[in-house]
Amino acid sequence: MKIGIIGAGNIGGNLTRRLTALGHEVSVANSRGPHTLTALAEETGATPVPVEEAARGAQVVVVTVPLKAVPNLPSGLLDGAAEGVAVIDTGNYYPQQRDGRIAAIEDEGLTESRWTERHIGHPVIKAFNGTYAQDILERPRPAGAPDRMALPVAGDDQSAKRVVRDLIDELGFDTVDAGGIDDSWHQQPGTPVYGLREGVAGVTKALAEASKERPADFRG
Repeated sequence: MKIGIIGAGNIGGNLTRRLTALGHEVSVANSRGPHTLTALAEETGATPVPVEEAARGAQVVVVTVPLKAVPNLPSGLLDGAAEGVAVIDTGNYYPQQRDGRIAAIEDEGLTESRWTERHIGHPVIKAFNGTYAQDILERPRPAGAPDRMALPVAGDDQSAKRVVRDLIDELGFDTVDAGGIDDSWHQQPGTPVYGLREGVAGVTKALAEASKERPADFRG
C-alpha cells in the first residue's frame, strides 16, 4: 500500500521503519521539512516530503503529531489521497505536560480524536495512542502467539477500521474493536488500557473498566 505518515517522532519514525520493511511505499513528513528526514529516509527507503504532499495517493495516512499542532496542519491535507483513505490518529491530549487547555475537549466533552477529526475534516481511526514506540519494533509476534499484544482500535468508518486492523495484524499485533470515535475515551491517557501490554482478553477487560471521567493528571 501507499502510506503517508505525518509526524516523524517516536511513533511515526518506528511505523516508518516497520511499514517500509513490510514492503509498503511510505512517504513521511514533519513540521521541519523534508531536509530534516534524510537520515530516516536513508535508513528505511521512505520518501521525505512536505506535509502538504504526505497524503498524495495514499490509501492510509497516519497523523502522529502533538495535539496542539493539529490546528496548524495545512487545510486540504487529504485532498490528494486515494478514495476511501483510512486516516489513523495516534494523538493524545496532555494539557499539563504539553498541549495547554483545549476547551472543546474539557468543556464540550469531545473525545480527543473527535476534536482532531473536526480539524482535519475527515473521519479518523484512533490507534497506537497508548502503544510504546519501542514495542512497535520489539514486540511484533506471529498470529496465534501466546504473548502477542493487542491494540485497541476505535472509529466510525467500518471499512477504514478494517483496513487499519488488517495493517496492525500485518505489523504483528492483534486488535480489539473499541467502538466508535465517541467511545474512544476508553483508550485515552489515564485509562486502564493506555500503555497496557496484554492480549485480546486483557485489552477487552481494560476497555470495559475505563471511566469516562478524565483523571486529574490529564485535565487542564
